[in-house]
Amino acid sequence: MSTAAIEQKTTRWILDPDDTSVEFAVKTFWGLMTVHGRFDRFDGSYEVGPAGEKIELTIDADSLDTGHATRDKHLRSADFFHVEKHPQVRFTTSRIHRVNDDFVHVVGRLEAAGAFVPLEFAASTQRVGDTLEVEATTTVDQRELGMTSGKLGMIRPPATLHVKARLTA
Repeated sequence: MSTAAIEQKTTRWILDPDDTSVEFAVKTFWGLMTVHGRFDRFDGSYEVGPAGEKIELTIDADSLDTGHATRDKHLRSADFFHVEKHPQVRFTTSRIHRVNDDFVHVVGRLEAAGAFVPLEFAASTQRVGDTLEVEATTTVDQRELGMTSGKLGMIRPPATLHVKARLTA
């Protein structure tokens, strides 16, 4: 195959939901405790081609789980994710800059609860056999998404987001 043909090829990696985790952590009780949670349903892709690299992640907001049913119900309410009106959380990139073989600098937009915030963070990427592993951690001030601080201002920004994904071509 010629070099020109290789350069024109686009590879789309699809997220393996059984080997991926989408998690969050938020300080509560005036910063004395940390609540950890996860989302159980999501899909996404990582595309590499002549136009550059692109990441998309779509999360079912109703699938959030902190291990506490009452808290989860509150997080699904209009105070936070407003799942009834905004059932998905989405992240899409606007630019990815490859730093080296193992790291990329990601610029994109996180949309949740009917609002969006720009995000910028580093992510590791590693080929493992015929799969691609991507891992990233970033923070977001959830108030910018219209989410409350809870009763008595007990929830402290920022929320930490962590994704560890395995993708297949």
